[in-house]
Amino acid sequence: MRSTNSPRWRKSSHSGDEGACVEMAILATAVAVRDSKDPTGPTLVFSPAAWAAFTGAPPRD
Repeated sequence: MRSTNSPRWRKSSHSGDEGACVEMAILATAVAVRDSKDPTGPTLVFSPAAWAAFTGAPPRD
């Protein structure tokens, strides 16, 4: 069972199975991004405004 405090990591449905993907998670006040090949590695964290500027859309669950 997943803890309610742990992020729900997702990757694009357009991603293949090669493993060269990024995953994102919506946090309480930010959006986190990590390399799917290294889930325990570094994570980039963006404000909702920065994420919207980067993707052209606001973060959504």
